[in-house]
Amino acid sequence: MIRVNRRNIVKSLGVAAALATAPALSFAQSGDPISLVVPYGGGGLIDGLVREVGEKMAADLGQPVIVENKPGSNGIIGANFAATARPDGLTYFVGATGPLSLNVMLRKNLPYSMDSFVPVGTMMSGPLTITVPSAMGVSNIDELKAYAEKSGKPLRYATLGPGSVTHLFGMVLQDALGVPMVDVAYRDNPSMIPDLLNGQNDLNFSTPISLIKYQNEGSVKILAISSPERNPLFADIPTTTELGYPQLVSSFWFGLLAPKGTPDDQVARVSAALQKAMSDPALQDRMTKVGLTPQVGGQDAMQAQLDWDEQFWGSVIKENEISLD
Repeated sequence: MIRVNRRNIVKSLGVAAALATAPALSFAQSGDPISLVVPYGGGGLIDGLVREVGEKMAADLGQPVIVENKPGSNGIIGANFAATARPDGLTYFVGATGPLSLNVMLRKNLPYSMDSFVPVGTMMSGPLTITVPSAMGVSNIDELKAYAEKSGKPLRYATLGPGSVTHLFGMVLQDALGVPMVDVAYRDNPSMIPDLLNGQNDLNFSTPISLIKYQNEGSVKILAISSPERNPLFADIPTTTELGYPQLVSSFWFGLLAPKGTPDDQVARVSAALQKAMSDPALQDRMTKVGLTPQVGGQDAMQAQLDWDEQFWGSVIKENEISLD
């Protein structure tokens, strides 16, 4: 006959219950690394900045923070990897306008949705430009409109593919100017520039930092930056608002999100570490010097950005009846 010690059973059950209800706490206080999933390849500007953010977060959290690069399919691979990760407080997604907001609004058959994530905090944002070849001979947006009307031909503009920020921004500009435009897709930003320089394309919306040297050489003219206020790094370039086109204010962003189900205390803990890292003056200076704007904000700020995307880009998608497979 087997004797059962009731006191030991109760004690064991209590320990098991405690372990079952507090897995996040044990992970948070262990040496297990936190992963920041970046939906792009390694070695780029954003990848480098995220790694620096991660280093600063690690110092504050007291545990390693590593970057996992999961590129491919316009960010879908990385987003899905993070969305389906165990929600234990150890995996976070470096979301962005395209991989998250635009993909969710444009693609019906995604393996994830906006509800697959909870906001953690903001990181950085950047403006687009309205840039033309210098040979076009226009110096502002009104002159661009007049040029298009006189030529009688659609303006050709470079994009990063259907449904990208550059694609949709072209549609916003087309509506604002009331002139026909046609999009031309490219693999990446560097591959766009030669066709702008030789006049094969009329417009480019790449970031100011990627085009400023060509303006300094006299090859292109940056007509405006799509921000409400001038960027100190490009102080001589007017904003779309200044030129009378406030509806053209838009940007791309990067922020941190967690898989749905991640415990609230873990989200709050990582959010606080992110905000502390993003408040570092040296890091902010590095971002500013490449034309980006540091964004120090928590869960509410990240949610506000997602809401803005739904309102602004969502209306563009709906009005133009855009849908991607």
